[in-house]
Amino acid sequence: MAGSLHELTDATFGSEVLEAKGVVLVDLWAPWCGPCLKLTPTLESLSVEVAGRARVVKVNVDNCQSTASSLGVSSIPTVVLFKDGKEVTRIVGCHPKDAYLKAIENA
Repeated sequence: MAGSLHELTDATFGSEVLEAKGVVLVDLWAPWCGPCLKLTPTLESLSVEVAGRARVVKVNVDNCQSTASSLGVSSIPTVVLFKDGKEVTRIVGCHPKDAYLKAIENA
């Protein structure tokens, strides 16, 4: 979806990520986090570029503390890449789009 990423909740994370087939890139973020806000346009652009090959979604750690805790997230932004419901890799911090694209291609 161009311009905005689908926001997950604790209730939807399992069905949309852990039970999903294919590749899902999960951005764990918070609205008060400067680097998280800086990363958003990069991930929106990435979402358009990888449409049909991967989904890019967001999880607000303030609203989804159970999900953040179960993933062991201690620093944001953290991007976790899942394939067929299993964690493949994670990238902590704000990086260029190519880093996320490479992770998707290697999944």
